[in-house]
Amino acid sequence: MTALVAGLALEIAPVRVNLIAAGFVDTPLSAKLVGDDLDNRRDQLRETLPIRRVVGPADVAALAVHLMANTALTGSTYDIDGGQQLL
Repeated sequence: MTALVAGLALEIAPVRVNLIAAGFVDTPLSAKLVGDDLDNRRDQLRETLPIRRVVGPADVAALAVHLMANTALTGSTYDIDGGQQLL
């Protein structure tokens, strides 16, 4: 997806294209997908993620607002996973 976003940003400029690449986000859908193991998954994330908490919908929304407000950003992928890709 990263290469697609970069290429698309060049192809349809000046329209801006960015990708929000979310990891586990604590939502009703993720709760449904994880099922009975949800509490264990949350605990595991709190123990292992560098931010020591689970990413929530407000975190993703804040990033989306930032990307819309800063009109100089295009062609990039933004990981929002609490630092999970660093582990």
